[in-house]
Amino acid sequence: MVRKATFCMNKPYDLPSLTDLSCFEVAARHRSFKRAATELNVTPAAVSHRIKALEQELGQPLFTRRFRGVELTEAGALLFVALQRGFAGISDIVTRIRSRHVRSGVSIAATTAMSTMWLMPRLAAFWRSHPEIAISQAVQDGQVPEGVDLSIHYGNPDHQDDETIILFRDRILALGTARLAERHGIRGLEDLAHVPLVHTRSDAGDWTGWQNWFEHLGAAPPDGPSFVLNNYLVSLKAAEDHMGAVLGWEGLLGSYLENGPLIQLVPEALPSPFPFYLRIHGRASANGRLLADWLASNVELA
Repeated sequence: MVRKATFCMNKPYDLPSLTDLSCFEVAARHRSFKRAATELNVTPAAVSHRIKALEQELGQPLFTRRFRGVELTEAGALLFVALQRGFAGISDIVTRIRSRHVRSGVSIAATTAMSTMWLMPRLAAFWRSHPEIAISQAVQDGQVPEGVDLSIHYGNPDHQDDETIILFRDRILALGTARLAERHGIRGLEDLAHVPLVHTRSDAGDWTGWQNWFEHLGAAPPDGPSFVLNNYLVSLKAAEDHMGAVLGWEGLLGSYLENGPLIQLVPEALPSPFPFYLRIHGRASANGRLLADWLASNVELA
């Protein structure tokens, strides 16, 4: 007599029927077999049959049947919470996978200053190398718009849950026109402390202000007139019009410092306390990651 070999494969998960679990989740969410049947497009009797099969396998009731509906037992409530968490996680991943499959474009958000001074020339160069990839740029000086693949920030990247890439660290200079320097006789930090200063107030990041700049350089706080604006590009324009000195991020401004009307007023410079960094959002497509890697590799692009 030949004995047939039998093979036993252990299941990796100790789970009842997924169909029964799915049916239970709908019934638990509605607290009604009838409404669950409507959502699932089956009869209430079919829902009841699935729930009974699940209860038999688990060895205890999941619902208390009432005249006007059903209520979860303690075991039912525990299972319902676990299923909701699991299904929510699966739904999020499926959405991301579908999004990556159907989208070929890339969306990126940055402040007005970052977009104009640093990002735009690099996006133009990227597009020349990858003309098949559509790029959508959101210029935003406040909260990052929902749904973008990438965003650029100035601040502490450790506070982000998403993946981040440090783009560059900077030096912060005191900038102004030659006319301003001559008019106020600016030769050092002491002179600069008494001239008009252009301040930028923004919700876009932890921007270093004049008070911090003087303090970190060990100088007395400024006591000259103040001109306050809420947009960095407008602040630069005000400085160009000889209204006062403005702080300038050397790496951010790039060729603007070489060709523009503003000069470095004093030799002292403050190493920026924060870097400029790229945030890769969880929904980023493959092309989004391609752009992220490209930007990180082309920081020094002229």
